[in-house]
Amino acid sequence: METKRLIIVAVGGQGNLLASSVLGEAALLAGVPIRMSEIHGMAQRGGVVESALVFGEAHSTIISDGEADVLVGFEPAETLRALNKCNAHTVVITNLAPLMPFTVNIGQGVYPDLDHLQKLIRKKTAKLIAFNAAALAQEAGNVLAVNMVLLGALIQTGVLPLTVDHVKEAMQRKTKKDFLDSNLKAFELGFAAAGQAV
Repeated sequence: METKRLIIVAVGGQGNLLASSVLGEAALLAGVPIRMSEIHGMAQRGGVVESALVFGEAHSTIISDGEADVLVGFEPAETLRALNKCNAHTVVITNLAPLMPFTVNIGQGVYPDLDHLQKLIRKKTAKLIAFNAAALAQEAGNVLAVNMVLLGALIQTGVLPLTVDHVKEAMQRKTKKDFLDSNLKAFELGFAAAGQAV
């Protein structure tokens, strides 16, 4: 089996670690070897959270610059910040709903223009799937389900050796029962949105 390397970047509180946990469980269900690592940073203060997941035979969870097969960004500026992990064959999935950093909110910084951000990503990578995952999470009935929307988009690409059924079963095992229905709906909305992406 070909090794696939995935980077997930988010801001603390967006559910990156749950998404990684669901993917890890799905890999176990699929019988796919997986290695995972996380960098939490100042997550509780809105800092970056980065997960590295390697599917298939690998000796390390380190994904060096230019090695990611897929990059999933829960926040657009964080997606742009992780672009160095990508190459000309990388598939990038990003949420286009920004979470303004503290520095921008107090007038000490400028948030990148979303159109320019997308152009930069498209220039360096094979494919960009970009949409407002927060709006789809809200449509699913759970504003916190951005992570499940983006998981749906990720699985739709077919890059990872995981099926929809494996991920949905993993969601049943890893997410709270009260949120399962909205999480499953969010997953399906993300899957559909990625299928329509140009």
